[in-house]
Amino acid sequence: MSRVGGSYDRRESLKRGVYILPNLVTTGSLFAGFYGIVATMNGKYDLAAWFILISAVFDALDGKVARLTGTTSRFGVEYDSLADVVAFGVAPALLMYSWALQPFGKFGWLAAFLYVVCGALRLARFNVQVNTVESRRFVGLPIPSAAWMVASCVLLFYHLGGSGTIKKVSVVLLIYILAYLMVSNHTYNSFKDPELVKRQPFGFLVLAIILIIVIVAQPEIMLFSMASLYVASGPVSTVLKYFRGKPSVPEPPDKDVTDDPGEDAS
Repeated sequence: MSRVGGSYDRRESLKRGVYILPNLVTTGSLFAGFYGIVATMNGKYDLAAWFILISAVFDALDGKVARLTGTTSRFGVEYDSLADVVAFGVAPALLMYSWALQPFGKFGWLAAFLYVVCGALRLARFNVQVNTVESRRFVGLPIPSAAWMVASCVLLFYHLGGSGTIKKVSVVLLIYILAYLMVSNHTYNSFKDPELVKRQPFGFLVLAIILIIVIVAQPEIMLFSMASLYVASGPVSTVLKYFRGKPSVPEPPDKDVTDDPGEDAS
């Protein structure tokens, strides 16, 4: 084989090897989600919640690794979606069912199932619309964010001194709301705006450092607060857009002024 051919083969082999990187990160996300299921089955609900959050970290990294290394592929997109169904669909649903939904019988397991199926539909819609929807906005609540909300609820419960399972109607309503938001048309910020990585005022760095310190000091409370704000941002944005774009009511015509049909014809 000629040198040119050998160099080409080596480049191709290297390229195939580089593709392993983002898929390994995706596998890490899948592993963390699966271990979350195992922890749920063993009754370690707080541990399961932490692993779901760890899975979300891996999920945020795999796409960035693929873009930085130039190894984006259709296979990676499909594998990531399948991993997300397990890590952010099945794992949180089982966690919530075992932790809070089981006492509600049919309404409990139906809420858990609805969460899973709406998450899967959300992922399918995202894959179809990925090239047609603005990259800075998500249509519908992203499934990792829904899982983040679920996990932070469990962690907050344990942080406030709770233990074992609970029976709260509010948790059932939360799952139904999350399921709806995932398949809704509410828009959410994707934080993929190129302006975010450009130079910013010094004050932004100070605020970011303060935010990190607060999160480290009270992670359970801050994770729950941040998740709640992000989940609520979609409906709030829709309401604000509605009132901003609502046409003003035209004033009634003056009774002393009569319409002249000849003006419209001119």
